[in-house]
Amino acid sequence: MSILIRDTTKEQRERIVADSIGNIDGLCDGCSPGIIEMYQDYIDGKKELREINAGFQRGYTTSMAGMEKTSCDDR
Repeated sequence: MSILIRDTTKEQRERIVADSIGNIDGLCDGCSPGIIEMYQDYIDGKKELREINAGFQRGYTTSMAGMEKTSCDDR
């Protein structure tokens, strides 16, 4: 099954995201809304999943630039 926007409906993309994230209805830890929001452009057919994931990874690794930890005891 393809997960590309051109091969899916909005409802299918919503299900793909929901199935991938897990229990989004419980919202028990408070982070689910942010994760779901991150994938809204995919659900709406604006960006492919690979673009969203690449942007997230790029932002994470960029924000770590310059941080240095020499051992586990550094706090």
